[in-house]
Amino acid sequence: MCNVKRNPILQSLIDDNLVSDPASARGRLLKEAARLFRDKGYERTTVRDLAAAVGIQSGSLFHHFRSKEEILKAVMVETIRLNTALMQAAVSAADTPRDRLRALIRTELESINGRTGEAMAVLVYEWRSLSEPARTEILALREIYEGLWLEVLRQLRSQGDLAADPFVVRRLLTGALSWTITWYRPERGELSLDGLTEQVMTMMGLS
Repeated sequence: MCNVKRNPILQSLIDDNLVSDPASARGRLLKEAARLFRDKGYERTTVRDLAAAVGIQSGSLFHHFRSKEEILKAVMVETIRLNTALMQAAVSAADTPRDRLRALIRTELESINGRTGEAMAVLVYEWRSLSEPARTEILALREIYEGLWLEVLRQLRSQGDLAADPFVVRRLLTGALSWTITWYRPERGELSLDGLTEQVMTMMGLS
């Protein structure tokens, strides 16, 4: 899993054994695995690569995971769990459907371009590397995540603020927000994540 600033939501997930402590051996391994899987690809990343990245012997990896695929699945599962919890909290803190959509966009942009960016890329590009049982497990978690979006988009449509089909809007937003990793450069200081969020809202006519 990628580097994540410690916060109450993360701590709660750690306490419930739903995600790994980023400071633990398992957490460091998942962080490095996400980086390697994104940079080299899952198939080209070896167990030796993973072990070297965290400074352990190859055999020691199997104290934490039974296989390389299990590491890939853990990267995906823990990333979805964390980002779902962050989105649920953001939505709960918003008062109106527009504010809820703004919160979802802002949170997803941060997950893509910040704390879990490497793992989010792995979710997109290494999906084919999972076995069918693993895909089924990931899809069940993904449905909860996507359900947050669809509920808010349906609220907007029911009150007349959204004319297009919520499912189609979500698919288009998924592509647009995910693609920001290829061009958005916050270090240049030209556009903050809040500013980028407002641009998306304006594009949708919901600013």
